[in-house]
Amino acid sequence: MKRPPDLPTVRAMCWAVVAVIRARRELRRQGLEAVAVASPPALPPHAVRGVGFVLRARPSTCLERALVLQAWHAAHGSPRAIVIGVAGSSRAFRAHAWLEGELPGTADYEELVRLPPR
Repeated sequence: MKRPPDLPTVRAMCWAVVAVIRARRELRRQGLEAVAVASPPALPPHAVRGVGFVLRARPSTCLERALVLQAWHAAHGSPRAIVIGVAGSSRAFRAHAWLEGELPGTADYEELVRLPPR
């Protein structure tokens, strides 16, 4: 972060740390069927920079990242689906998860599953 975070941004950071940990735990226990990240506390939209900071600084998978951001956006009136896709051949297989409306990167991913907004 280039400038010091304000209190809402710090609160968003705290929420994001807990949300990533819980998402990881639920994915291990029950897979995609049970994953639901708790809504963030009532925070202004600009506090999303704290969420982004945590997701860049803390190790997380693309699916964990997508689940956390899905919960954030839903709480701020912009529900989005999560898209899970694959790219490559059997020797260079890659899978990726992203939010609907985001570009999945440079690879040409074929959509396998879409998790509806929660």
